[in-house]
Amino acid sequence: MSEPFNDLKQVEMSVKAAQKMVGTATMSMDREQLDEATQAIQDARTQLSHARNNGTGVDEEFLHSQEVSLTQCEEQLNEAKS
Repeated sequence: MSEPFNDLKQVEMSVKAAQKMVGTATMSMDREQLDEATQAIQDARTQLSHARNNGTGVDEEFLHSQEVSLTQCEEQLNEAKS
C-alpha cells in the first residue's frame, strides 16, 4: 500500500512533466511531441485518480489545483492541435 504523501508527490511530478511536455510540444508543433504530451496528460490524470481513490480527503484542495493545471494543459494542447 502506498502512502498518501507519495501519491501526492507522484501527482505533482506527473503534472509538472505534462506541463513541460505540453509547452515543448506546442512550441515545436511536432506531431510526435504533441502525441507524447497527450499521453503525459493521460498518465497524470491516472495518477490523480489513483491519489484521489487512496487519499484521506484532506488533500482535496491540492488535488483540485493539480486537476485545474491538467485541464489548462489539455486546453493549450487542443488549441495547438486544431
